[in-house]
Amino acid sequence: MDKGIIHTDKAPAASGPYSQAVKAGGFLFVSGQIPLDPNTGHLVMGDMQHQTLRVMKNIEAILHAAGCSLDSVVRATIYMKDIHDYTVINEVYSQFFKTAPPARAAVEVSHLPKEARVEIEVVAIAPEAPSASRASE
Repeated sequence: MDKGIIHTDKAPAASGPYSQAVKAGGFLFVSGQIPLDPNTGHLVMGDMQHQTLRVMKNIEAILHAAGCSLDSVVRATIYMKDIHDYTVINEVYSQFFKTAPPARAAVEVSHLPKEARVEIEVVAIAPEAPSASRASE
């Protein structure tokens, strides 16, 4: 099975030994995204709505770099520092998944990298690479 590494400058660079996303077995596995500004690498300030919006835009950029879209997402996991932020996170999240939302889990955790308040990871269906015969057409 082939494994493809996905990287884009339109999302924050990985801050450790991991990839922004990996294509394998017909799926795209997007690493957890926190509200980092892709231009500065710094955590965005502001309320939970603003932070969740940045996370979703980072995810969208990585999906696009892999030839996917939000419609390709089949599973999401949301990690939040305070379960009381669930409603606000849901309001922003639902703007990105208006129809046929993916399966999802949402959990409260004690800490997230860089003291972020929210982190979201997704799994999407990856587009098939063109076969040799298709590529020559």
